[in-house]
Amino acid sequence: MQAEYDFIIVGAGSAGCVLANRLSEDETASVLLVEAGPRDRSWQLSMPAALAYPLRSNRFNWGYTTEPQEHLNNRRLYWPRGRVLGGSSSINGMVWVRGHPWDFDNWYAQGMDGWAYCQVLPYFKRLEKWSEGADAYRGGDGLVGVLRGNYPNPLFDAYVEAGRQAGYPVSADFNGRQFEGFGRFDMNIWQGRRQSSSQTYLEPARKRPNLTVMTETFVSRVMIEKGKATGIQCVQGRNEMTVSAAREVILCGGAINSPQVLMLSGVGPAAALHKHSIRVEADLPGVGGNLQDHLNTSVKYGCTQPVTLYGADRFPKNILIGLQYFLSRTGAGATMHTEAGCFIKAMPGADIPDIQHHFIPILVYDNGRKPADQHGFQCHVCPVRPESRGAVALASGDPTVAPVIQPNCMSTDRDLAMMIECIKVTREGLHQPAMEPFLGPELFPGPGVKSDAEILDYVRQSAVTCYHPSGTCKMGNDDMAVVDDQLKVRGIDNLRVIDASVMPELVSGNTNAAIMMMAELSADRILGQMPEAPIDVAIDGYEPIRAAGLRETKELETVS
Repeated sequence: MQAEYDFIIVGAGSAGCVLANRLSEDETASVLLVEAGPRDRSWQLSMPAALAYPLRSNRFNWGYTTEPQEHLNNRRLYWPRGRVLGGSSSINGMVWVRGHPWDFDNWYAQGMDGWAYCQVLPYFKRLEKWSEGADAYRGGDGLVGVLRGNYPNPLFDAYVEAGRQAGYPVSADFNGRQFEGFGRFDMNIWQGRRQSSSQTYLEPARKRPNLTVMTETFVSRVMIEKGKATGIQCVQGRNEMTVSAAREVILCGGAINSPQVLMLSGVGPAAALHKHSIRVEADLPGVGGNLQDHLNTSVKYGCTQPVTLYGADRFPKNILIGLQYFLSRTGAGATMHTEAGCFIKAMPGADIPDIQHHFIPILVYDNGRKPADQHGFQCHVCPVRPESRGAVALASGDPTVAPVIQPNCMSTDRDLAMMIECIKVTREGLHQPAMEPFLGPELFPGPGVKSDAEILDYVRQSAVTCYHPSGTCKMGNDDMAVVDDQLKVRGIDNLRVIDASVMPELVSGNTNAAIMMMAELSADRILGQMPEAPIDVAIDGYEPIRAAGLRETKELETVS
C-alpha cells in the first residue's frame, strides 16, 4: 500500500476492471483499484447456471431496495447490485447485447463527441473474442470470450420459429447487422465459465507491479481541494486511511454508488448537501437524477413436456449437473439458460425495436428466490426505452447508510401503454404452431386477464427490475449534466465517472457490454492515445451516422 498513486479507481465492476488493466499497461503509471466487496473466488460466480445464488444473497451483493413504487401497488423493488470483484458483471445474467446503433448516435446527436455508433464499434470489437469469428461487426481476439447460445433445449428453437411464424424477422446476430427480430443471444461465457470483467481484464493484470487491488475496502469520499480531486478516504476493516491521486480519481461504482460518493464528497445538489451538513464543492443539481431502468414483467406458461429446468436445483439433478460441470465445464451448468430472445417493434409507428424478450425454459419467481413448482417456461418482457425517470438521494451523511432509491417506475402514460402492449405481443408470439407441442396453460397473467385494465393490474403487481439502473451522473451539455463527453465531472478537476451512471439515455438492451466499451474508449482518452478509427457498417432498418458526417450537425428523428 502506497500513500499516493497516479490513478485511483473506485469500484471494480464492469468499467473499473477494464480501466485497471488498460491504465496499468502504462508501466510509468501507478494504479490503485478499490473494491468494497470481496474477491470473486466462489464457484457460484464462475458457474453460469448458478447465477441465482449471488442474486439472492448478500455475500456478493449490495441487495438494495427501492422506495415504495406508487404505480406498482406501492411495492418496494429488490435491486441487487454487485459488491465483489467484477461488480455486477460477476452476478448478472450474462446476456451480451450492445444496444441498438441508434442509442449511440443519439448520444452523439445530443453533442457527445466520440460516442456515435461508428466511433464506439471499434471498441466493442476490441472487447470480444467471439465464438463465431471476427467480421466487420465482431471482434475475434479480445479479452472477453463471447459464446453464441447453443444449448440443445428444443424450447429455444421452437420459440425463435414461433417468432418467425408470427411475422417477425429472425436475427442471425443481435450485435451485427440485424438488431431486430427473434434469435439466439450471445453470452459472455467461455469454456463453461462466466466472463466477468474481473476474470477477463483484472486477472491478466494482477501481477503487474504498478497495479494494486484492495478488496473489502469502503470508500467514504473523494478528497477535493480548491476544485481538484486529490485522493480518497476509505476504510478497510478497522483501519481508516487516506490515499492521494497524482493524476485522477475515477469513480466506477455504478448508477447507485457513484452519485452517492459524489454527494458525500460535496458534489451534487447544494440544498440536499446542506441538509446533511456536507460542504458543497460543486453545485451540480443533476447528481443522482435521471435514474432509468428497464422494468420487466413475465408471461408464464406450463410446459406439456419435461424439457424444462424444473427440479434442476434439487437433489439428485443438481448433483448430476454439478458433477458434469466441475469435471468437464459442460452440460446444463455451463450456460445461463437465457439463450433466446428478441428485439421487436410493439407500438404503432415505432422506427426501431422498442421491446425485448428474455426467454427462459423454467419458471422464475421473485428474482430466483422462490423455486419453480412445475415444468414451465416464461418470457421476460420489457420496454427498452422507458420514459420514467427517478433519482438516487442521500439518506444520511453517513457513508455506510444505503442511499434512497426512487426510480418512479411506470410513471408516464406511454410506459403504462408499452407494458400492456408487451403482454399482448408476447401472447401472440407464443401462440404459434411451433410452440404447440410444448404450450401448456397460461399461468400468469392467466387466461382470465384480458382487458387493458386487467393486464395493467397484473403488471403493477408483478413488474421487477431488469437490473439495468443507469443515468444518475449523465453526460451532456445541459444544466442537469454531471460529466462532459470526456466523462470529466463538471467543476472538479482530475475527477471522472465511468460507468452506467453517465449514460444520458439507457441503451436498448442489456448494459454490461456497453459499460465495458465505455471503459475501453475512455482508457485511450485518459492515456492520451489516438482513438480507434471509426468503422462504417450497414444496419438493417436503420442508417447510422457515417464517419464522413462526424462533427457535422445531424438531426436524429425522435424514435417512437
